[in-house]
Amino acid sequence: MKYLLQNKFKKPGWVLFITGIVSGVLLTINDYESNLIKTKVISLFHYDSFLKENNGFLRIIENNILDEIIVIVIIIGGLLVSFSKEKIEDEFISKTRLDSLVWAVIVNYIILLFATLFIYDIRYIHVLIYNMFTPLLIFILRFNYVIYKKSNHEE
Repeated sequence: MKYLLQNKFKKPGWVLFITGIVSGVLLTINDYESNLIKTKVISLFHYDSFLKENNGFLRIIENNILDEIIVIVIIIGGLLVSFSKEKIEDEFISKTRLDSLVWAVIVNYIILLFATLFIYDIRYIHVLIYNMFTPLLIFILRFNYVIYKKSNHEE
């Protein structure tokens, strides 16, 4: 288990993950409209159909970076929660971690296949955006559910 972080990273991970999810939901409800953190950023490839002279590689553009910050917070929080050791790391925890990871990947791709077959246009792009987070979310939910169920069963 060399790739796992110390248990002390789990609590900050939960704070970041939950904060990111709640912020993401609020941003989605507001149709991604927010000008809270508008700043100049480096764009590796910028395409603006109205101003053709601004198109190209490595451009400095003005952008609201709130959505990027939320994505970073969700990913870092999810990774901290997912890859931090439990207080007692035993064979059951290791097996549950592996099973949950495999389960999350399979369920993620089933969702993606379903969406590819039945969701179209801009809504499909939204599915792809949310699909960035579903492996972490499914892993965290399943892993913690199995651990919770086992701890309640032992009592």
